[in-house]
Amino acid sequence: MLQPPKPAPSTQVYPSEKIVVLLSCVLSFLGSSLLIGTHALWPDLRSRARQLLLFLSLADLLSAASYFYGVLQNFQDTTWDCVVQGALSTFANTSSFFWTVAIAIYLYLTIVRSGQGPWAGTRLLYCFHIISWGVPLAITAAAVALKKIGYDASDVSVGWCWINIEVEDRLLWMLLAGKVWELLAYLVLPILYILIRKHISRAHAALSEYRPLLAETHACQHRTSVADKKLILIPLIFICLRVWSTVRFILTLCNSPAVQTPVLVVLHGIGNTFQGGANCIMFVLCTQAIRVRLFSVCCCCCRRLTPSLEDPDGNYRDPLPSRTGESQHSK
Repeated sequence: MLQPPKPAPSTQVYPSEKIVVLLSCVLSFLGSSLLIGTHALWPDLRSRARQLLLFLSLADLLSAASYFYGVLQNFQDTTWDCVVQGALSTFANTSSFFWTVAIAIYLYLTIVRSGQGPWAGTRLLYCFHIISWGVPLAITAAAVALKKIGYDASDVSVGWCWINIEVEDRLLWMLLAGKVWELLAYLVLPILYILIRKHISRAHAALSEYRPLLAETHACQHRTSVADKKLILIPLIFICLRVWSTVRFILTLCNSPAVQTPVLVVLHGIGNTFQGGANCIMFVLCTQAIRVRLFSVCCCCCRRLTPSLEDPDGNYRDPLPSRTGESQHSK
């Protein structure tokens, strides 16, 4: 049976590793901000799926900001700001797990179980809010009240604070404050993803056989819209990024010195901090409708900064008169 990890020499975070992880935090923060900004700018893009992505982006935004402060400080002891940073990152990180699973559940109910009625609407969204914000808040509040958050020697982090490495029941709190939800997400997300993909494949096969049924074709295309298909990629992004954190957690439980391997430390730091950036690449930069609008906004801003070369009648004028013309005019 695995025993709780014993206190060991802390993992050294080198300056080059800090720079890489800090850059990942900045990119994730900017990516999450861009996702939130596009949702606020264009109301016609506020589908239910995009709304869930908004709440995931809020959690990733807070997570990136708290991790940035933790990596920048590279805590060596349990101080008051270490506890504050650890509490914020614990809440945001756990909430991100819940919202990622919530998106997968929403996709499963709307695509596979399309006849669920109100459960795919407002009531389901209320349930997501209560669970995805309430459970992480309760866990974080209990951890802070019982003084479980503090310095963790960077064996299960990259400079930031999480569960205090010196508390006796640290393994229990590491599981409650993130790892058990992360492991459950590894199990639930692939199952839902496989079911959704199988349903879409069957729907496409049926449509290819009965193409004359145009009404059903339109309804199926509506349920399997491009946006929902892209949202299926969120679980894959989640697993690819988070697996390195789980690897270091298992190595810590086994008291393995490999937990201090620089490559694992960097991958752990990027994986925990870059989900907001990855979501932005997929659902903003790789989405044509949003990409075109962002390009238009950038062009408008450039035109405002550039002086106009047209007169009120629509005719082009020279930006600067020639010296020859000036001299002739004076003569």
